[in-house]
Amino acid sequence: MLRILADANIPLATEAFGGLGTVRTRPGRDITRAELGEIDVLLVRSVTPVGDRLVAGTPVRFVGTATAGTDHVDRSALARRGIAFASAPGSNAASVVDWVLAGLLAVAADRSEALAGRTLGVVGVGEVGGRLVPRAQALGLDVVACDPPRAEAGASGLVGLGELLERADIVTLHTPLTTSAESGWPTLGLIHDPGQLRPDAWLVNAARGRVVTAGAALALAATRPVLLDVWPGEPAPAPDLISTAALATPHIAGYAADGKAAGTRMLAEALREWLAGQGAAPEPLDPAALTLGAPPVVRAPAEGGGTAWLDGVARQVTDVRADDARFRAAVAAAAGEAERAAAFAGLRRDYPVRREMSGATVRGAVPDALRQPVEAGLGMSVGG
Repeated sequence: MLRILADANIPLATEAFGGLGTVRTRPGRDITRAELGEIDVLLVRSVTPVGDRLVAGTPVRFVGTATAGTDHVDRSALARRGIAFASAPGSNAASVVDWVLAGLLAVAADRSEALAGRTLGVVGVGEVGGRLVPRAQALGLDVVACDPPRAEAGASGLVGLGELLERADIVTLHTPLTTSAESGWPTLGLIHDPGQLRPDAWLVNAARGRVVTAGAALALAATRPVLLDVWPGEPAPAPDLISTAALATPHIAGYAADGKAAGTRMLAEALREWLAGQGAAPEPLDPAALTLGAPPVVRAPAEGGGTAWLDGVARQVTDVRADDARFRAAVAAAAGEAERAAAFAGLRRDYPVRREMSGATVRGAVPDALRQPVEAGLGMSVGG
């Protein structure tokens, strides 16, 4: 039987992995090398750096991260030690897209502005950005996209970063965090000068905090809407940046329960596949063990239209205003950097259950002109 240690923020870990051995959970930031002395399988999320310092001299044979991003894992170090690795690409992509669209609708509605007709510049069209493009178009946004690695590989319809920044009314970032030593297209400090964007262009970052420098983020937020879910200086981002941002949330864009459960399922399947390759006959995963209950039902707003009406629908599933309010209140109550970091981690640990928009059904009268934005943009079904 395997000895498994899992980040406490991985949902349904006992249900998914209990049939394979004993499962212990621990807050991800508290996982240390000393705790791995009798562990075969380590399951983490993005807050646990995994490399030689953590796993050297331990019996760990399999590492899995229940996240799409893997920049917190030194995969070459694991390979050198013969440690198997798995991640969950795309598991939370729909959740992040939900956050981006709900955030844009909320900020536009609060400013009494229309969202449709603007040009959205999507930087990075992988799992998240690739799903965002058609949904944003269904909401009436014109979309330009930039992704140098995919362009070099032959993908069509993409523009360079300079052209995107010249054309976009809203710039949204969906790249990994890479340095010049790691990639020919480094993203560390990709946005480092407010002058890179048009004077009135909004900025959205739900990728990695350091893709935007702290100075650029603060300067941009002082002059136009900046929507941030990730931050320079995590887990203790600067209070002045939080207070200046139009929308501020504590790295929870990908935290919809559906996406987290999908990440758990992907790791459970990868671990079973690895065990089978080792000659074992693991107990099959019971899909019913990872069910989340009934999807949400949304009531169509009785009044309004356009951006405000769509915001009224979206906020019933993805309430970014509530996330923002909890974050600001926690930061205001924190006495210093250590308390701010603890509050940040606590908000993520205790995040309330949120479902993906794609499972929701809208009941009530949906205006004909908004049916496509609801179905193809928000991804919701229209019921009776």
